[in-house]
Amino acid sequence: MKYLPMNDELYAYLSRHRSDADDCLLTELRAETEALGSESRMQISSEQGGLLAILVAVTGAKSIVEVGTFTGYSSLCMARALPADGRLLCLDQSEEWTFIARKYWRKAGVAEKIELMIGPAVESLKRLEDTPRFDFAFIDADKREYDAYYEGILPRMKRNSLIAFDNMLWGGSVLDSETNDPDTAAIRALNEKLRYDLRVECVLLPVADGMQLCRVR
Repeated sequence: MKYLPMNDELYAYLSRHRSDADDCLLTELRAETEALGSESRMQISSEQGGLLAILVAVTGAKSIVEVGTFTGYSSLCMARALPADGRLLCLDQSEEWTFIARKYWRKAGVAEKIELMIGPAVESLKRLEDTPRFDFAFIDADKREYDAYYEGILPRMKRNSLIAFDNMLWGGSVLDSETNDPDTAAIRALNEKLRYDLRVECVLLPVADGMQLCRVR
């Protein structure tokens, strides 16, 4: 078994050694989000933001869909990595949290690349044309709806595009047979589904709370 146990000191080292570690705007956004209190747990980790940006850039993605925008950290990282003619569609239910996101999109000069749709993501996806249009997708919203998001997004993904899911280890509870709350059960079921789904090729990575990456065949 080849893996490295993480502790606070090693994680701090990991966090420092990335290209955007000294990015003032990202630091400001993280601080404003953390000031919200317990809600800040919904913000992705800093290294996840860096990873998403690299994935967008290296795949040459020009069209992205994000389910679950919150205060905008992931969308900001991805939008910056898009080319000048790239577009990002963000789906979220909260005007309050995305108000913060919009502020930082403007500060970063990427607001014109981003379209925000407010409302239940499953319904928003149904309103989109049922044709492949996206090169990249990031899903990080209601865990019980993950499978519905996946099925709603998959027909709209181009061949060889990527779909990334956050929180797919769910604090390790996916292994706890006595934990069967709706969120855990949904994540556990989707991990099993993706493993055998011939429509995609997937790998589950121990990044933050677990990131599942799926290549659309």
